[in-house]
Amino acid sequence: MPSIAHPRQRILITGATGAIGGALALHYASSGCHLVLHGRNVAALERIEAACLAKGATVTCASVDLGDAGALGDWLDTLCHTATPDIAILCAGKNTHPPGPGELERWDEVQALLDINLKTPINMVQHLVPAMKAKGRGQLVLISSLAAWHGLPSTPSYSASKAGIKAYGEGLRGLLSPVGIGVTVVMPGYVTSPMCNAMPGPKPFEWPPEKAARVIARGIEANRARVSFPFPLDFGTWWLAVLPAALSQWLIKRLGFDHLEAP
Repeated sequence: MPSIAHPRQRILITGATGAIGGALALHYASSGCHLVLHGRNVAALERIEAACLAKGATVTCASVDLGDAGALGDWLDTLCHTATPDIAILCAGKNTHPPGPGELERWDEVQALLDINLKTPINMVQHLVPAMKAKGRGQLVLISSLAAWHGLPSTPSYSASKAGIKAYGEGLRGLLSPVGIGVTVVMPGYVTSPMCNAMPGPKPFEWPPEKAARVIARGIEANRARVSFPFPLDFGTWWLAVLPAALSQWLIKRLGFDHLEAP
């Protein structure tokens, strides 16, 4: 499918070494598109960079510690001083799971998850929005999850972080619309990746990352408020947020989404 990136468009993608981030980088890579790719895995980032260069894009790579607020702010301020991104897709994220039934997730893992899934994108917005306002346009893309509709026993902290970023993005869209900045919240279901493979429980309607990237890119292009997929799982998990909590939790257990390995 041809890239939808406009000539000279500048696109920032964090988590570019992950499944969705990498697929989006390759989707947008084209002549006239400058990609700013961030990833923690330097070797994997170099492979994505080479593939994007081969498709004609120009590429800048970074591996700054997203959890270091000072370093992150310095990087973004320098980046925006050079050329503010037209689109910022904040894909970096992580997951953690309870070790077994009745066992809480480790607190250090929960803190690290909340830092990267929730605090980091909010911190990035603090730096990107003033530059986008000065430019008169921009698009922020925040990655939530279908787990944001109702918390899953297999990933309670992850569900909480994704519900938080969903609510933040929804509020941000109304706040920034008058100044020409769009906000799209992406709520994927299961997308093939090491993170997905590590998740306990069933993974219905799993999508390849390339398919997810195409759907996300179309939503960004249309400045959609929400991009959620796949439809059957989205529709089902939406009902979990609507139904009485006791019924939703019964359904989650009945369908096996409370599955955890015994310690």
